[in-house]
Amino acid sequence: MALKLARRGRIPPFIAMDVLRAANEAAAAGSDVLHLEVGQPATPAPAGVLEAARAALGRETLGYTDALGLPALREAIAAHYRQRYAIAVDPARVAVATGSSGAFLLAFLAAFEPGDRVAMATPAYPAYRNILAALDLVPVELPAGPAERYQMTLDLLRGHAGTVDGLIVASPANPTGTMLAPDELAGIARYCRERGIRFVSDEIYHGITYGRPAATALAGDSEAIVVSSFSKYFSMTGWRLGWAIMPPDMVRAVECLAQNLYISPPTLSQHAALAAFDCRDELDANVARYAVNRALLLDELPKAGFERFAPSDGAFYLYADIAHLTHDSSEFCRRMLRETGVACTPGIDFDPARGHTSLRIAFAGSTETVAEAARRLKSWRR
Repeated sequence: MALKLARRGRIPPFIAMDVLRAANEAAAAGSDVLHLEVGQPATPAPAGVLEAARAALGRETLGYTDALGLPALREAIAAHYRQRYAIAVDPARVAVATGSSGAFLLAFLAAFEPGDRVAMATPAYPAYRNILAALDLVPVELPAGPAERYQMTLDLLRGHAGTVDGLIVASPANPTGTMLAPDELAGIARYCRERGIRFVSDEIYHGITYGRPAATALAGDSEAIVVSSFSKYFSMTGWRLGWAIMPPDMVRAVECLAQNLYISPPTLSQHAALAAFDCRDELDANVARYAVNRALLLDELPKAGFERFAPSDGAFYLYADIAHLTHDSSEFCRRMLRETGVACTPGIDFDPARGHTSLRIAFAGSTETVAEAARRLKSWRR
C-alpha cells in the first residue's frame, strides 16, 4: 500500500532553481554557462563581514542565540532604519530570521488563518504564492501590466471583487525591478490599515536602486510587516540571514513560532552581519556595477530582439516581453541555454497565467559575464 503524501508538498517548484540545476548540469558536462537566472550577487560578503566571521570563529562558542536574534544585531537593524529612513524602530520589534524566506514564513503563520486570502500583483516572486499555498492560505493574484508599471495600485486593489485579509507588495520588485513612489506605497499601506488588511512589504532589494532611493512601508503605516534581508544589497545570500519588523501585537507569536520551528537564526551569520552596516562603500560599489550592467543590457539586448522591458527602477533584473519571439517561455529558455549557454528564467515562474511570453534576466554578475551574454544572444538572434 502506498503511504500518504501531504498535499502541502505538492506546490509548484521555484523554477529559477530548476533552471540553476539545469545550468549547473550543463556546466558539469562541459558547456560554458553564463548564469543570468538566479538573483544573487556574484560578489562574496564584504571584507568587514568576512573579518567579523573569522573573529567570531575564534572568540565565540556559536551556540544558540535568542530566537529573534542577537540583541546587538536587532539594535543595529533598528539603527539602520533611523539612519537610512529617519524612522524610529523599537529593537524589540526586530525579528532576525533564516533569510527573508524564514521571515515570510513566520509572518504568514502569525498573521493569517487557514483559508485567509492574501493578495499580490503579478508578475511576482513565486515563493509568495507557493508558501501561502503550503500553509493553506489562498493567494489572490491581481494581474498588473505596463499601465500599472507591473506594480500594485490602489485601483487594482479596489477593483478586486472579493475581500482580502492580507496584501504583499514588493518595491523594488522581483522579477520586474519596478518601484512604487513613496506616496503610492504610503497610500496603499494606509488603505490596508483602515480596512484591517495585514500589509506585508518586501523590501529585500532596498539599497539597489537606479535614481531615487526606495521608500519603506513604515513611513505610511508604523505597524506594517516589513521584511528585508542581508542577501541582496549586503551580498550575503548563502549566509541565510534576513529580518522582519513586526507589529507589536505579533512579536510574541513570531518569537514562539521561531523557537519551535528554527530555535534561532544561524549564529555565525549573525555575528558576521554586525559588521555589514559599516561596509557601505564596498556595497555601493557593487550597486554601481549593477548600474553599468543594466545600462549595457538595455543598450545591447534590443540588438538581439529583446526590445520591451518593465521599468527596472531597482533590484538587478530585466523582465522582458518576448511575445514576438515565443509563446512558450520555458522552451525558449531551455533552447537558449542549450544553444548559447546563457541561463535565464522563464516568466511562468512569476506569472503562471501570462508568463509564457516573458523571461527574467538577472544582471548581478560581473560586467564581463553580462557583456558576453549580450554578445552571444546577439549572435544567436541574427
